Amino acid sequence: MKVIAAYLLAVLGGNSSPSAQDLKHILASVGAEADDDRIQLLLTEVKGKDITELIASGREKLASVPSGGGAVAVAAAPAATGAAAPAAEAKVEKKVEEKEESDDDMGFSLFD
Repeated sequence: MKVIAAYLLAVLGGNSSPSAQDLKHILASVGAEADDDRIQLLLTEVKGKDITELIASGREKLASVPSGGGAVAVAAAPAATGAAAPAAEAKVEKKVEEKEESDDDMGFSLFD
């Protein structure tokens, strides 16, 4: 990831085709070690390609990856019925109020 980040920083800095030396210089500036094999692999994979097209292609691929949104869909289904929405909002507000009232844990506070 650090090699990819260095490549993206070089491109954002105006270097549309960074070299291995450019990436090594960026990584050295933050104290990170550069792995020559990974740098060469990245440079061969992105050679001649537009970075914005690569990012767009990656976003499309990530859109199909499940990201743990199942619980949200289940919780949103009852709220769509209309009558259950106010009751759910009242429960959420009540939980927030209870949490705010008890701000001392075990008899001491962090800021005392």
